[in-house]
Amino acid sequence: MEKLVLDNVKYTYRSEYQEVNALKGISFEFVPGKIYSIMGTSGSGKTTLLSLMAGLDTPTEGSIILDDVKTEDMDLEEYRREKVSVIYQDFRLFPLLTVAENIMYPMELKGMKSKDALLKAKELITKVGLKEEYLNRFPSMLSGGEQQRVSIARALGMNTKLLLADEPTGNLDTKNTDNIIDILLSLAHNDSYCVIVVTHDEDLAEKTDEVLHIIDGLRVEK
Repeated sequence: MEKLVLDNVKYTYRSEYQEVNALKGISFEFVPGKIYSIMGTSGSGKTTLLSLMAGLDTPTEGSIILDDVKTEDMDLEEYRREKVSVIYQDFRLFPLLTVAENIMYPMELKGMKSKDALLKAKELITKVGLKEEYLNRFPSMLSGGEQQRVSIARALGMNTKLLLADEPTGNLDTKNTDNIIDILLSLAHNDSYCVIVVTHDEDLAEKTDEVLHIIDGLRVEK
């Protein structure tokens, strides 16, 4: 990955009865090796922007460009599978799968053999600060902070350099929040990931390299 570019991104929600202009022209550039935060009040458009960067839809106007190719010109399913990984506030782990199976799932989905996926899962669980013994546990046996670490490990199993996080510390206490922030910082600064975090947490935002502030669908300088 070289860079992700937002070029005058606009997005309008349309229904039979109304139109809502959620994004009104956002331009910004993200590069590997840095961690970014996107901040704004509820309804500002930041979650819509994250969804577009995740490939769930394309802009109504303007473009999202990854390595000089517009997402509108891509197969979005392939983009979501091959180019981007997403971490969610509510973890979204499969409750009936073990930690190992959760981490292995995206790797096997991409055709990796189970034996190789398990070896990679052992590597990734250690990378997020958990012991291998956690691999045999189920999500319900883990704390919130541990579940979020597993969700990060699963995202890393996608083997993409673009990592999006939607309020990754929103359900965590201060200690676990600090741990997750440290992991994300390390992934950006030490492993050259491009990490983009949507957050309300000002302490988290202060630790990121750059902050994109959005108010009423527009980028603002602070």
